Amino acid sequence: MSVKLIWSIEHACGHIAEVDLSDRPADRRAGHARWLGQRPCRECWQAEHRRDAEQTAAWLAARRTEERAAAGEWAEQFQMPPLDGPERALAWGETVRHKLVTAAYTVLVEEEGIDDEAWTTVEDKVRTVTRAGWWIDQREADPADLPELLDAASDSDRGTENPF
Repeated sequence: MSVKLIWSIEHACGHIAEVDLSDRPADRRAGHARWLGQRPCRECWQAEHRRDAEQTAAWLAARRTEERAAAGEWAEQFQMPPLDGPERALAWGETVRHKLVTAAYTVLVEEEGIDDEAWTTVEDKVRTVTRAGWWIDQREADPADLPELLDAASDSDRGTENPF
């Protein structure tokens, strides 16, 4: 007598499914059937993961909205010029600029103790770089490197209008 190929599995969710285990070696079918019984059926598993994905997407959308609002308030407070570039890159660029500059302030002023005049110079250089893509490219940069990165920015990264 051969080991059965089709197994009736009662899943943890309570659903019963007929499962073809012919692709498993005969000596592993019973163990795999037991393992399947400890898990929800495919439909329940997919529904759960869809819910998780939807919750994650909603959380992420709310988080991005908060970040954009914070970046907008910060840009207005510190009189940062609007960024240039494709529409899709503008919000992302503003968010990265906000995060990078505030992190640089923490590192350079609060931790390393540069004076207000030196920070004002850095802040003035920040205002000159208006290409959103440049800020997006710097998203992984060390905040302490911001002054050097700003010095290395090319003319195409800087706006053509005097921001002052």
